Amino acid sequence: MTEHNPKDRGPTSRHDAARSGQRRRRTSHNQASGAARRTDPARLAAFRTLRAVTADDAYANLALAEHTEGLSVRDAAFATELVAGTCRGLGLFDAIIVSAAGRELRTLQPAVVDLLRLGTHQLLDLRVPAHAAIAATVDLARSAVSERVTGVVNAILRKVGAHDLDGWADRLRADRPDARALLARHPQWIIDAFADILPAPEVEALLAADNTAPVTHLVVRPGLAEVDELGGEPLRWSPFGATAAGSPSAIIAVREGRAGVQDEGSQLVAWALAGVAAPDGPWLDTCAGPGGKAALLAGLARQAGQRLLAAELQPHRAALVAKALAGYADPTPVVIAADGTRAAWPGGTFARVMVDAPCTGLGALRRRPESRWRRQPADLDVLVPLQRALLRSAIVAARPGGVIAYVTCSPHRRETVEVVESAGGVEVIDAGSVMPEVPDAARGPYLQLWPHRHGTDAMFLALLRKR
Repeated sequence: MTEHNPKDRGPTSRHDAARSGQRRRRTSHNQASGAARRTDPARLAAFRTLRAVTADDAYANLALAEHTEGLSVRDAAFATELVAGTCRGLGLFDAIIVSAAGRELRTLQPAVVDLLRLGTHQLLDLRVPAHAAIAATVDLARSAVSERVTGVVNAILRKVGAHDLDGWADRLRADRPDARALLARHPQWIIDAFADILPAPEVEALLAADNTAPVTHLVVRPGLAEVDELGGEPLRWSPFGATAAGSPSAIIAVREGRAGVQDEGSQLVAWALAGVAAPDGPWLDTCAGPGGKAALLAGLARQAGQRLLAAELQPHRAALVAKALAGYADPTPVVIAADGTRAAWPGGTFARVMVDAPCTGLGALRRRPESRWRRQPADLDVLVPLQRALLRSAIVAARPGGVIAYVTCSPHRRETVEVVESAGGVEVIDAGSVMPEVPDAARGPYLQLWPHRHGTDAMFLALLRKR
């Protein structure tokens, strides 16, 4: 028998050491490759999208389109649900993660926080078995972040999974004064803003509608396409649109730019501006990006023998407007990069003016669920002065007797009624009388659409005639 030397526990030469190191690297590489192969492509796309949203302030829908490119229809749909559901419940999930972890989120790596949010959504909202949700999230952590974070992800998600959503609701109600708002998946200030306008039972209905994925609406460019080319069911009130029967990109008219994606509420406010009596003359869209309303207005102006000028402050958004209007000719709409508060056109020029003002977007929380946690009450202090300046400039741009449409995708009182009431030199047109076919939309003399009443974004419209 050969005597064993206790010192002979490793390689006996540098050559052996190199071979041993190569074996370890191959093993590590194979383990990493195995983890990458195990990672669900839908979950990986959702994680990358969520990182873009939380780290870079990206819009979820745009980031999702980028990261789901090339996925199967099934995987893309699952990634979409993961992102939308996680963004809707972000505040709630953060509170649950803090409670489960016994530590503040700032003590965790940001990428780990996003992994935990995705895992919490799967555990509490989706019908994903706990072992599968946790194992898939740990695999995702290993391949998308690093092996060293898998332990903390596993440990915290196991504590999250120890209670169902009802159990966590009871714990939050006992521990947090903001539990009601978190469980409704809205910040309290947004709930308060809705309650300032709607009766209490309707507030609950609106919050529920905000937490439901919307149906995609399509719109034709008037004169370039017909609604029956869209394939879905015609919309209830807009004569220009239909629901999407499948992926919009599969529709020829959409691919060719003769139709596009646009919520019915946006279609209705543009149609209302075109439908009210006004003098002859060119039309103006002062905040035209990214081009949905401008494309509809361009077609309607063309049918009326008029021409549209579309202005957008940001050059890259002006380029999107130009792309949306590219199919129109004779007359060709004009697109410029210009500040709507500093007119690049003579006053008293336009017969119809659209002011689709930048706003908090509280009316589109179904479509942009991340906005509810991104927006803050202080944003109003910046937006409201801008909205008032845009409306004043639009009034100057209109000719006497001309019509101005002031539009926001927010029902907040400060962004809507108070802005309109600050304007001078105009009289208010009863917007409800312009669109009598849309029920329960009157807000005094203004038009107010709602997700829970109309299945649209909560678009606000004031129609004003220049004296």
